[in-house]
Amino acid sequence: MNEPSPASGTPGLPPKIEESRLLEVALEQMETANSSRPFHVAGCSPGRGQAFAAIADRFPQGVVDLWYLDLHHSTLATDHARDASGELPANLTIRCAADLDRKDLDWTIVPLSSGGEQELTRDLVQQHYHALAIQGHMIVSVDNPKDRWVHELLKTYEKRIRVRPFADAVVYIVEKTQALKKCKDFSCQLAFRDCDELIQLVTRPGVFSHRELDNGARQLLDAVDVYPEAKLIDIGCGSGSVTLGLAKRDGSAHVHAVDSNARALACLQQGVLLNGLENVSWELNAQGNYRDPSTFDMALANPPYFGNFLIAEKFLQAAHRSLRPGGRLVLVTKQPSWYETNMPRWFESCEVFPSRRYHIASGIKEKAAG
Repeated sequence: MNEPSPASGTPGLPPKIEESRLLEVALEQMETANSSRPFHVAGCSPGRGQAFAAIADRFPQGVVDLWYLDLHHSTLATDHARDASGELPANLTIRCAADLDRKDLDWTIVPLSSGGEQELTRDLVQQHYHALAIQGHMIVSVDNPKDRWVHELLKTYEKRIRVRPFADAVVYIVEKTQALKKCKDFSCQLAFRDCDELIQLVTRPGVFSHRELDNGARQLLDAVDVYPEAKLIDIGCGSGSVTLGLAKRDGSAHVHAVDSNARALACLQQGVLLNGLENVSWELNAQGNYRDPSTFDMALANPPYFGNFLIAEKFLQAAHRSLRPGGRLVLVTKQPSWYETNMPRWFESCEVFPSRRYHIASGIKEKAAG
């Protein structure tokens, strides 16, 4: 077994173990493969992308492309990779997009968490393998030294898998010998009924919520009405079930959907086309300062439960900035007590009431004085 060693070339926050181990192997493999010639490497990261910054630093003749689904993570990685003057390495690109969307790569690198969503892992591995040129190499790591699942997944692409074991992770090296005959489509199209209308919804791995209509979204739809000419904003829209349902109810209303996940907005856009809607707009945004502040009549939200309510607080603040005076926030949650305590910090006339296995929380932005 190799002993742990730090990922050199990456100051600041250390990489996650799966990315650190992958970097060790990747640097070794790239040095061996004639490091003086130009090459193109792309991949994803579970953290700040320190491996990509280190590769860009070690191989200035290489083109290094780091891909994220989520704009928040992309922004954190960009900030972490900047040098003292605030610039990124000239050969490093960090982007947020629904898909990898690259081809004929020399290398792809894919650090994985053993606790990750399996279908998203399958999607990521397929995209990175498909993007390789023939005789290109994919390096995959997982933070489970006893892993078998990822190993078996990789064997569906190539029979020969080189294995580099560590005490706390395992790294696999795959050489592409033939093109994929067919790429599996991991997306799902489903339908649900809202106010006697059949709504078509598209979901994908990595987007909330894949292959089903979230029950919280269902409760949120049931809790609100749409009136003519209303201007609504769906904060954290996910695949777009709430946006699509509300937009379908009244064509004179307008629904603006916001999410930090580029793939979520791609799903939403497919849903807009499938349902023939012309009253929906969308925005990729991770900061909470959305377009047209203080103009929306109603804000809808289904805040995530992780993050010790820090994300929930950001949702409330974003809704307050977005609503006009007298506008209403309506959200769905399974943890009502925090909202009962904290919503009055930003909203008045607050109420929380049960809705099946959920609770609906509501509040009004204070009206302007006078």
